[in-house]
Amino acid sequence: MRHLFLAMALLAMPVSAMGQAACGGSFNRFVQTMQAEALAKGHKKSTVRAFFRSVEQDQNVLRADRSQGVFKKSFIDFSRAVISQNRMDRGRRNAGKYSAIFQRIERDYGVAPGVLLAFWALETDYGAVQGDFNTLNALVTLSHDCRRPELFRPQVFAALELFERGDFDPVTMTGAWAGEIGMVQMLPEDILVNGVDGDGDGRVRLKTSVPDALLSGARMLSALGWQPNQPWLQEVTVPKGLDWSKTGLTTELRVSEWKRLGVRPRSGRFDGKGKASVILPMGHKGPAFLVYPNFRVYFEWNQSFVYVTTAAYFATRLGGAPVYDAGNPDPGLSDAQMKALQKKLVSRGFDVGKIDGILGARTRAAVQAEQRRLGFPADAWPTLSLLNRL
Repeated sequence: MRHLFLAMALLAMPVSAMGQAACGGSFNRFVQTMQAEALAKGHKKSTVRAFFRSVEQDQNVLRADRSQGVFKKSFIDFSRAVISQNRMDRGRRNAGKYSAIFQRIERDYGVAPGVLLAFWALETDYGAVQGDFNTLNALVTLSHDCRRPELFRPQVFAALELFERGDFDPVTMTGAWAGEIGMVQMLPEDILVNGVDGDGDGRVRLKTSVPDALLSGARMLSALGWQPNQPWLQEVTVPKGLDWSKTGLTTELRVSEWKRLGVRPRSGRFDGKGKASVILPMGHKGPAFLVYPNFRVYFEWNQSFVYVTTAAYFATRLGGAPVYDAGNPDPGLSDAQMKALQKKLVSRGFDVGKIDGILGARTRAAVQAEQRRLGFPADAWPTLSLLNRL
């Protein structure tokens, strides 16, 4: 009741008296400032009042944001955990059931069915688990939190626009802890820009309409730079004598050059002819993939290297590719060991981001640089021997 009183009092204040909402501090005051900012953007007072009336801070959202342990898994552990035979079978059934939608997607956006089927499976288990966090509470909570407010603040106002259209209920709309909505988990701003009414009912409903969700996801990939009808990832074999420092996303060579160096498709022929990179998710003794420009678009959807590689590989499996050859990679580091490694890399002048135990892109680049300096195989896979040497 007190929160509602403060919010209504704020709506009577001159907008010029309020600035952009700063993160941290009183949550109630933060919400008041966001309401004033919404008024300054031209939204009606009654609309703003109705939209923010029920908003509350959600501590469960903050706990979820700080405990993303899944991204500490290795590629083999993560991919084996999430790509089950059940998901493969359901993916193939959905490909047949919605074949007309996937044909439309390939025609309009040049995105292969497996790409969206993989996202659909990994994000919500084909729509079965879409999240039960109140979306507005999640977005405002994360906007108030000072970790990434610049990402989530615009999403609150995008949700307000969806509310004005009749496509967002601040009380009943639920989704993931980070504010994503629907079967392929899109943020409100992405829905505003890339939402597609795929079933022709006049609404964009990503929670309940498969055509809406899949076509919106395809349009979003296209907007992010997806090259129509081009490959994204392909499993390869690599020669033992390859210069491992050439592997990783920082190096691109023409496919013909990789072929000259002894890289070969594990099955079939090379999917593309332009530039590509060789990635070794678990070092030179583990699986190897050739990744094409479309692979980089995945990082616009999710920035975890392990998630992206898994999603891209899953898409190829749904398209008929065989199970990857796991090889015999050297054991990875524990969480504590990875954090110790990151601290040592920072002490040597590398920027690895947060000391979080996650083998992200910057940590991989730093590991590869130190491997090269110390005479280790420069494959960006950190091992206990590297940690001990450092």
